[in-house]
Amino acid sequence: MAFNNAVSLTSSMLVVIFSSVLLSSCYFDISEAGDDPPIVKGLSWTFYESSCPKLESIIRKQLKKVFKDDIGQAAGLLRLHFHDCFVQGCDGSVLLDGSASGPSEQEAPPNLSLRAEAFEIINDLRRRVHKKCGRIVSCADITALAARDAVFLSGGPDYDVPLGRRDGLTFATTNVTLANLPAPSSNTTTLLSSLATKKFDATDVVALSGGHTIGISHCSSFTDRLYPQDTNMDKTFANNLKVTCPALDTDNTTVLDIRSPNKFDNKYYVDLMNRQGLFTSDQDLYTDKRTRDIVKSFAVNETLFFEKFVLSMTKMGQLTVLTGTEGEIRANCSVRNSDNSYLASVVGQEQEVVTLSGF
Repeated sequence: MAFNNAVSLTSSMLVVIFSSVLLSSCYFDISEAGDDPPIVKGLSWTFYESSCPKLESIIRKQLKKVFKDDIGQAAGLLRLHFHDCFVQGCDGSVLLDGSASGPSEQEAPPNLSLRAEAFEIINDLRRRVHKKCGRIVSCADITALAARDAVFLSGGPDYDVPLGRRDGLTFATTNVTLANLPAPSSNTTTLLSSLATKKFDATDVVALSGGHTIGISHCSSFTDRLYPQDTNMDKTFANNLKVTCPALDTDNTTVLDIRSPNKFDNKYYVDLMNRQGLFTSDQDLYTDKRTRDIVKSFAVNETLFFEKFVLSMTKMGQLTVLTGTEGEIRANCSVRNSDNSYLASVVGQEQEVVTLSGF
């Protein structure tokens, strides 16, 4: 259940329409074209060029079918990649089920709302890729490519993804997961401080937050802004939300971007300028003077947003990756090879093949 996406024009919306010329000066502060972020050792743009040349086409072809049936799955796959990378790096650890060693990352509070279908889609893609190429492509790489295609196939930019990640052998504890995934109630200071530990600056923070241009949220992630009502929230927007979420403990969902909830575009930033950001972590990016001008620039220049989003995603996708002989290539994205009795007798042999192949 979600409230009606149509909202009437307000004076704040008119500010967005008539202020684009005045805001053009903001472009020069953050739009200077820089070099692509450096590629970490062990990753490359052509990693599977000879060993699995059809990799990206296999994934994109299947995801086109998935999104044709349910475009909402795009947001689920993008979010899965975020939650993987921000916690102990892009190693596919969020995909692992729990084991005798403890609960998985999936059981930590920030991950309880990850879509079950997203995990199923990744494992299905893994089956298709491994059937074609053998067990040489990691679940971490498949997750990164699926996130890229989720962006592109929902209207966003297309971009290359450096590949060569290996899958992790461990998953993070609940405390580590909580420490690395800022809550929706976080303010900008918390976001900037948290992401600075991963070498992200204010532009990265605002650009990556733009991933909220697609997807949905449960009421529990923002009802603290409704009861009592946050003064930084547009009244009409708040009243519509209260219809969907009539109490603090309502279990309904609503869209993150009321203007184009299923299209990857820059309307999320227009929402923020109209005080229609769903989370505190969203709206405070416009309230805080350190990030306000970046929000404005992205709101009036979608090309600039796309450019910065790609750069930030490329940086994020390389956080603490495992490469070379580190980790493994899982035969099942949700289970470590050592926990799979069928694989126990062949892992050593296949790892030898992988090493000889230059992985």
